[in-house]
Amino acid sequence: MPKGGRQLRLGVFFNPTGHHVASWKHSGAQIDAGINLQHYVDITQTAERGKMDMVFFQDSVAVRRANIEALSRSAQYIANFEPITLLSALAMVTKNIGLTATASTSYNEPFHVARKFASLDHISGGRAGWNLVTSVQDAEAQNFGRETHFSHAERYERAREFAEVVKGLWDSWDDDAFLRDVKSGLYFDKEKLHTLDHKGKHFSVKGPLNVPRPIQGHPVIVQAGASEAGIELAAETAEAVFCSPNSIEVAQAYYADLKGRTEKFGRTPDDVKVLPGLSPVVASTMSEAEEKFDEMQSMIDPIVAKEILATVLGYVDLSGYDLDDPVPELGETN
Repeated sequence: MPKGGRQLRLGVFFNPTGHHVASWKHSGAQIDAGINLQHYVDITQTAERGKMDMVFFQDSVAVRRANIEALSRSAQYIANFEPITLLSALAMVTKNIGLTATASTSYNEPFHVARKFASLDHISGGRAGWNLVTSVQDAEAQNFGRETHFSHAERYERAREFAEVVKGLWDSWDDDAFLRDVKSGLYFDKEKLHTLDHKGKHFSVKGPLNVPRPIQGHPVIVQAGASEAGIELAAETAEAVFCSPNSIEVAQAYYADLKGRTEKFGRTPDDVKVLPGLSPVVASTMSEAEEKFDEMQSMIDPIVAKEILATVLGYVDLSGYDLDDPVPELGETN
């Protein structure tokens, strides 16, 4: 343990073919990585040998409504396994590394999420983590009986109540509720079973959960909130927060802002770990790494590049603009 008891927390944000948009074209890439279980096993076991704290899987419940010409040229977010199912398999071939999956509070029900992550926690021996997201696309809404996504304010209001219900369901059973006593004939102690009976603005959930209390009590909650509402929710509920600041100054301001909000929720700054992201290009030497990066840059399709810009600008439609046109005036986005 380092002096002062502090440790650097490291995780692997797993994008199967790599985070570079053209990395799937590289000669060393596993071209079917998104649905290749052995690839996931190899990477996760490597991360565990490297003493990483967790692997982290993003997820969405739709194919992105992108320009089809761009979409057909990208391997990202297209053909991947459902993450909780995948992590249950990876739990069987690892021993210590944390297993974090994304689940949306907009297009799930709290009971489903509580049950799945409690199950993963038991399967993995207490290594489950939930990356709480609110989703961002109308495409996801359209797979769940809606034409448009929830407003920014509504989805975060819903997320706060959702997290409250999930944590309440995880507390349905005391740690020692299950007696499994053949002699007395009692399988569990009825006094150690608690019915949630939640009735709120967005959810009505009776409970209790039909899975024993997770080994961790509550699986680790991870978030990536960057908006005002997102940072507020992270300060209230998250144990780890993923962020992608573009400068030291932005990172320091984000860190101070997030940590400074914890006290009003009865928490301490140390209760929340901040995990800034980076995308390394790995090679034996610096020159080889630079050569690999330049090679991938050269493989970016211009159609894909324009679609990335559209996403960065807030999912605006740039399909009618030429690559050499100026950026159009942008309206308000979520």
